[in-house]
Amino acid sequence: MKIFKFGGASVKDAESVKNVARVLGSQGFEECLIVVSAMGKTTNALEKAVQVYFEKGGYEAEIKKVKQNHLEISNGLFAENHPVFAEISLFFDDIESFLRRNKSPNYNFVYDQVVSCGEMISSKILSEFLNDNQFENAWLDARDYIKTDDYYREGNVNWEETEKKISTLNKTVNYVTQGFIGSEDNNFTVTLGREGSDYSAAIFAYCLNADAMTIWKDVPGVMTGDPRKFENVSLLSEISYEDAIEMAYYGASVIHPKTLQPLKQKNIPFYVKSFVEPEKSGTKVGTSLGKQNAESYILKENQHFMRISTRDFSFIAEEHLSQIFAMLAKNKIKISLMQNTAISLELCLEDKYGTIDEFEKELQKNFKTELLKNVSLYTVRNANLEGGNKIYKDKNVLLEQSSNRTIQVVTN
Repeated sequence: MKIFKFGGASVKDAESVKNVARVLGSQGFEECLIVVSAMGKTTNALEKAVQVYFEKGGYEAEIKKVKQNHLEISNGLFAENHPVFAEISLFFDDIESFLRRNKSPNYNFVYDQVVSCGEMISSKILSEFLNDNQFENAWLDARDYIKTDDYYREGNVNWEETEKKISTLNKTVNYVTQGFIGSEDNNFTVTLGREGSDYSAAIFAYCLNADAMTIWKDVPGVMTGDPRKFENVSLLSEISYEDAIEMAYYGASVIHPKTLQPLKQKNIPFYVKSFVEPEKSGTKVGTSLGKQNAESYILKENQHFMRISTRDFSFIAEEHLSQIFAMLAKNKIKISLMQNTAISLELCLEDKYGTIDEFEKELQKNFKTELLKNVSLYTVRNANLEGGNKIYKDKNVLLEQSSNRTIQVVTN
């Protein structure tokens, strides 16, 4: 069975949805499972609705905008009396009904119940359009198959239960399902983390022992840098799982960090290809592919730089580090880069849950802190150490590390 994943950019409007059908026509639509993300910027728009809801504002207006966008897209795909319009209205009625009845103050729980609807709606629209155009498929609710714990916004997969459920699927049937979502024991929706649709595709690929998995992007494949942020980048036609995992670890946006482990475990070939030029070969990720040595660039934005030191200028010792790391875990803050000296600890942090201020306030009970928000982390792999590097030459460098031909620099 083949697994295809289409991201939000590939279904952002009616013409894009039609292009998905063209891609499938060129690739062959047999024994295929399609994982699809929310359309365009829907996730961002639903995130705003949740934020306004917790601010006691007019969230209904935000939801109405999202609904109108999906109706406009559907008007370009279906006849006006098509049953998909009733389905779309029902999804949005469910969102508003949930928010009216909700009593939970848990932001992350509410987030998952609302934001996940973007994938539900986009997958229904794509499934209906494909069925109308000779691409026969069955629509699948991923929450019935991907089972997780109740760690809302970044669920951990229950692999045993998930594999048991997915293995019951008929491999001769074509399916359209959602990325990004699963459900916990009480069947409430749990999302798998931002950009988690790639991970969803890998979960299905692993559990179905897929022949291959392809992620369709708006770029030619895995590049030596994001062409929207770096000049003179080139395509990597083949890379090993190890290289891909390292790139994902450093923050390469084209590959979700969790995607690769399940594929590597079963040696499932993984392709990154362009939905604009589907006839081109893109990038193949797999085993026994030589280590790539091309200099490549990765940029992680929206990071925070923090310097922590003891109040009495004593050494940063093991007990201090243990205390700081425990507080980071409690606040769900991830370390992107760290460096310590005798009396200070410097951290580049990713604050996905917006708890950085709370973390700093708690730290200041025992430590001195300096916090600089919204910094950037550049990583250069296979760096030309002798020639230096120009991508951050005009930046204010806050922290720099180099090892094994990899340079990492925090700038503002």
